[in-house]
Amino acid sequence: MRTEDGYIIHKCLNGEPEAFGFLVDKYKASIYAFAYTKLRDFRDAEDVTQDVFIKAYRKLHTLRQWDSALSWLYSITNNQCKNLIRSQSKRPDREFIEDQDSEALIKQPMDSHRENTALESIREALDSLPDIYRQVLTLHYFGGMTCKEIAAFLRTSPNAIKKRLSRARLQLKEETLSMMGTTYSQQKLSAAFTFRIVETVKRIKTNPMPQARWLPWGLSLGTGIILTIISFYPQLFPIINPMAPPSEAEAYSITAIPVNAVKAPEISISASHQGSGKNRGVSLSDSQDTVLLALENKSGGWAKKTDMPTGRGHLSSVAVNGKIYAIGGTTYSGMGIPTVEEYDPITDRWTEKANMPGGRRGLSTCAVNGKIYAIGGHSDGITFSVVEEYDPVTDRWTRKADMPDARVYLSTSVVNGKIYAIGGAEHWGPPFLSTVEEYDTVTDKWTKKADMPTARAALSTSVVNGRIYAIGGTYLKHGTNDYNGLSVVEEYDPVTDKWTKKADMPTARLSLSTSVVNGKIHTIGGANRRTVFPSVEEYDPVTDKWTKKPDMLIPRVALSTSAVNGKIYAIGGTSRTAPAFLSSVEEYTAEESPADNEEE
Repeated sequence: MRTEDGYIIHKCLNGEPEAFGFLVDKYKASIYAFAYTKLRDFRDAEDVTQDVFIKAYRKLHTLRQWDSALSWLYSITNNQCKNLIRSQSKRPDREFIEDQDSEALIKQPMDSHRENTALESIREALDSLPDIYRQVLTLHYFGGMTCKEIAAFLRTSPNAIKKRLSRARLQLKEETLSMMGTTYSQQKLSAAFTFRIVETVKRIKTNPMPQARWLPWGLSLGTGIILTIISFYPQLFPIINPMAPPSEAEAYSITAIPVNAVKAPEISISASHQGSGKNRGVSLSDSQDTVLLALENKSGGWAKKTDMPTGRGHLSSVAVNGKIYAIGGTTYSGMGIPTVEEYDPITDRWTEKANMPGGRRGLSTCAVNGKIYAIGGHSDGITFSVVEEYDPVTDRWTRKADMPDARVYLSTSVVNGKIYAIGGAEHWGPPFLSTVEEYDTVTDKWTKKADMPTARAALSTSVVNGRIYAIGGTYLKHGTNDYNGLSVVEEYDPVTDKWTKKADMPTARLSLSTSVVNGKIHTIGGANRRTVFPSVEEYDPVTDKWTKKPDMLIPRVALSTSAVNGKIYAIGGTSRTAPAFLSSVEEYTAEESPADNEEE
């Protein structure tokens, strides 16, 4: 059930048209690709896609089953395409326009000529295939849809789609398939498309939905049960704690909308200033239902990339040989999941890999000599000391010596081929740990090291010049249920086994993520009590000073980041503004173009 669609539609029908932007951003690529399969013209497909969403918004009140929004959009698109084809066939100037194509092509710049030549080659190749094969190829390569998504879209089984894709590929040359991926990527809708739709629907008047005592159609019976339990036993679901297991009420997965320009007065975001930094946050108490339209920074800054297949939070990611591996985490159930997905920043594509032997959330991963080590974590009431080694080359997992102390929400870093597991908690709450243990991957043995001065969990660590920097985290304020973020930064020297206090991070936060680029540590996202941040602050270990950097497109906590080729990739997490588990991937490019630094 698409509870996220139900949530969005509920907001739209209750006078918040900006929420419709989330639905547009989620389905625009699929609708655009489907329209192109019918019309074979990108400009016509874009026009139809725009008309589809505007018409859908006008008719939103007629949609009874909110979890069937995609099928509904499919039907509208199909009808709109038929109408356009019918109207074009009746135009008296149609033959004249077609005759002018070759003349117009001569006048186009050479780049455009090459682009049209590539498209024509692709059209000719696709024309040689049956409709069902042509359709799935376009949806996959142009729409970026998985077999499961295409199956839902076309109302058939994933196995049927897999067979169609396989048979279609066999009939096309490899260079044609490669050309499709490259050419179609150049024809994707711009970020401004969503913004235009939102600006249009904001001028459309709709009748507010009457306040109902019962849950909207888009929400499940299970949600009602959970909400009832929460009302009587709120302590079972401490939603103000980003470390806590999520309730079903937090099961929405809404991606960011990266638009190029937004008028600030039209966006309802409450400002929150933590520490000495002036960083925007989203207050959960005031803005839990706020729709975020984030600004895309032009000089350096953040850009939206292909979503991770599995939306999740409390995962861990690590870069090996230019690819990023997103490992474990949690989804709607709150249980740890074993999912492993590989991201290639060059092709902007995800690939499913072998699962971990067991599901875990709040684990930590790091890489040594091309192998990935997944350490600790929690699931189903059990905190693990488990260490498992993953070989990306063979796509296999191997059990290694357990960590001496079971813990969750720890952080790990590598110095001179040895792994340092730092901090964490015995469960998803206190007591928090100052424990530091060193793992030798060669001998498969653990050694106790000097404790970290500040006991904490949900921290993040990174390495610069052979020293580990433990940043942020959480502690529980005495006598409260508030998990406060920390601004503490402490430096560990593995050679001397000593800790040193460093300059505090400007914005106190927990469940943040850090990555190193050009010898500087970037602290990204996180939360403090009821506020989730999009904040990025850069720490220079040489000067012991902090600098404010461009915010992420959407605030998030319990995310993971990794650096490849001088760029940082922020993956997954939860925005808590919906609330939502995110599949979003955002790429950060620094103002300079530093060399790759994967020292995490």
